[in-house]
Amino acid sequence: MGKTENSKQAKWYSIREAAEYLDVGEPTLYRWMRDGKITYRKVGDSTRFWLEDLDSVMQVFHSAKDVEKTREVCPVCHHDVLVEGKVRGAGMVYFAPKKTKFWTLKDSFIQTTARMCTRCGAISWYGDTAKLSALRAQAQPTEVTETAPPQKEAQD
Repeated sequence: MGKTENSKQAKWYSIREAAEYLDVGEPTLYRWMRDGKITYRKVGDSTRFWLEDLDSVMQVFHSAKDVEKTREVCPVCHHDVLVEGKVRGAGMVYFAPKKTKFWTLKDSFIQTTARMCTRCGAISWYGDTAKLSALRAQAQPTEVTETAPPQKEAQD
């Protein structure tokens, strides 16, 4: 086999190699396997991991500064070339938050934009968070708590 063919094949990681890659102890890895938090494969009696399995365990927690940057990267394949556009239906497709008044329905539509990854085709859909915040603040003081209607006494 040539060098280019070997680089295309997925590398299998053993328990020890996976623990070193993730910088965790082997008992932690076994616990994650038992709890179903990590995908693994069995080859006979041997447990193996693909790099994708190990990377999928890691969770990213973004700071407030990074929120805008998340719109610039594909959430599926992490490719950074996205084409901006809109998602359309029989007309414009809008997000309408729950508990909006029917007579202000038109004002409660939130404009959306979308970005499509040029590599995998995943579409990320984003709404106007400023308008959502304004609608939620507007609805907050007008909410009235509902009370249960009085129950009738049971007759014998």
